[in-house]
Amino acid sequence: MKNIIVSPSLLAADPMRFGQELASVEAAGADWHHVDVMDGHFVPNLTYGIPFVEALKKNSKIPLDVHIMITNPDQMAGDYVSAGADILVFHIEASTHPHRTIQKIKSSGAKAGIALNPGTPSSAVSQLIADADLFLVMTVNPGFGGQKFIHTAVDKISELKAMIAKAGRTGEVDIEVDGGVNNETVGKVRAAGATALVAGTYVYGAKDRAAAIASLRR
Repeated sequence: MKNIIVSPSLLAADPMRFGQELASVEAAGADWHHVDVMDGHFVPNLTYGIPFVEALKKNSKIPLDVHIMITNPDQMAGDYVSAGADILVFHIEASTHPHRTIQKIKSSGAKAGIALNPGTPSSAVSQLIADADLFLVMTVNPGFGGQKFIHTAVDKISELKAMIAKAGRTGEVDIEVDGGVNNETVGKVRAAGATALVAGTYVYGAKDRAAAIASLRR
């Protein structure tokens, strides 16, 4: 069985101590840093941009899992890869040419991921199963941390797992879950087929971050 990837979300980190926060979760056993880019248009919040990703890349010892929640991913994807994204995830709802954007990301040297909002069916990415390296299932509405887990998203994870298996890509494509992941919900998403877990408050809000990360893997 493939090892579970844990990607703590910097959205829950202390913004006055980003350097220390990076080092803390790395020492605690994190696999990736999850970076939530929000433009205030596609989602109702404004966060990090390209200069921040560049700064993170200079200081990070593990891959950057960059999730761009923006209205123009087709135009901006290459810039975020150039800035340092090792995995770049864009939203199918915002992309006019998702296949072309996947090609752009991969030709630039990063892994390409596609995110689906809670109201977007798995069928929206059926023609891209052979091309993407990762599918991100949003189990909350994107835009803010600390929201409650939407349980109907679990079926979408199972559907994507089946679609990936049918395409003969089991083990090649990750299914990532973002939103409300904790010790109460992790069992459901892992059983459904999730292989990568984004956890913000659960990791960064823990007194023992190593124990929090280890509990998600167990």
